[in-house]
Amino acid sequence: MRPTTRAASVTAVFLALLILAACGEPPAPRPQSPAPEIGAADIERALRTETTLTFWSWVPNMEKTVALFERKYPKIKINLVNAGQSKTEYTRLRTTLKAGRGFPDMAQIEYFALPRFAFSHFVADLNVYGAEELKGRFSTSAWNQVDLNGNVYAVPQDTGPMTMIYRKDVFDRLGLRPPRTWDEFVTVAEKIRKRDPRVFITSVDPTDPGTTDSLIWQAGGRPFAIENATTIRIDLQDKGARRWARLWTRLSREKLVEPAASWNGAWWRNMAGGRYALWLTGAWAPGVMEGAIPWTGGRWRAAPLPGWDARKPVNAENGGSGVSVLSESRHPLAAYGFARWLNSDPEAVRSLSTVSGVFPATTELMRSREFLDLKIPILGGQRANRLFAKGSAQVAEGWHYLPFQLYANSVFGDSVGRSFSNATDLNAGLRAWQSRIGAYARRQGFKVSPAP
Repeated sequence: MRPTTRAASVTAVFLALLILAACGEPPAPRPQSPAPEIGAADIERALRTETTLTFWSWVPNMEKTVALFERKYPKIKINLVNAGQSKTEYTRLRTTLKAGRGFPDMAQIEYFALPRFAFSHFVADLNVYGAEELKGRFSTSAWNQVDLNGNVYAVPQDTGPMTMIYRKDVFDRLGLRPPRTWDEFVTVAEKIRKRDPRVFITSVDPTDPGTTDSLIWQAGGRPFAIENATTIRIDLQDKGARRWARLWTRLSREKLVEPAASWNGAWWRNMAGGRYALWLTGAWAPGVMEGAIPWTGGRWRAAPLPGWDARKPVNAENGGSGVSVLSESRHPLAAYGFARWLNSDPEAVRSLSTVSGVFPATTELMRSREFLDLKIPILGGQRANRLFAKGSAQVAEGWHYLPFQLYANSVFGDSVGRSFSNATDLNAGLRAWQSRIGAYARRQGFKVSPAP
């Protein structure tokens, strides 16, 4: 549900007070009050003024895109800092804000973490700089993640429409075809184990809430929502969540999937060696694979994520981030101008896509012939961006994250992850996760629905 503008403002303030009081955060910066008549000319003037901006980002080769900006706007110097990725960056960001120094003008923030910084007033509402006019340039799913209660807290940079990256050589060797539905997924998983017991259809990381969130999203689950200024909904027993749990409990109990920590040396070796026949992931994955296991190029292909109903394709996102302007930035107009250029200028988004492997949030690039016809080496020259762009358009609406999603993610491994590791009922794991998150929310002073 979407509150009125006045209710949204009250909600933001109330949540900020609760979250900061409970978590020992630095006092929330007082929201900036820029002149009400800010327009494109003011932003352009700021970009023509001698200024140094600090930008925190973990994107590889970001300096090459930043160099394009500095050539176009030579008065602006971008101090690019890799402050770590995800939780590492967010911890450092809170530390510098508490100290009152050392924080950047702009920071890259993942969609799942954005509500925490938005409701704490650590990042600015970009609508005061005219961000709403950018809405039509981005995919609906990306924009919905930065538009919180009518306020825009980041310019979308990248997205991760879900896809299935599979080993064509393994499927060919075993005489199988990639599954189109989740029923077929189970059947194929059974055949793989029967025909080659050394191979699993995929691995499951017991510490990774992101993939579980995405698959629950695609299954129709909407477990998290802010209902009003005092109440948060946490329902990991809704129809979609239970549908996901039934499927993956079966896969886990029958040892058709392997629980394994991902993104480490052993996991990449197993990916390269063909232990896992496929990877359920975001459209950003080929770029990561090119860097991690380039020698497997040509063995992989992309296909749509299996569906619950082959006649009605529905997708979800896995990953994605935007660029926010810190509320305490001394140069907010120039900072917004940079964030806008970086993520919506055609030259910039092409650079991010080709040089950094970022899957775009901009619809213009996703529709371009250059992008759609790109042959991806790790996928055997497949023009997979056509598939990914189609998947982006099929992302279901209505997914939200909690203002303390970082905490929720931190206790995933002790609840749902434990069920994966022990091959026990995942629905019980979801109940345990809900109990931990709900107890935390109540300690912060929130009412939680449904009541335990």
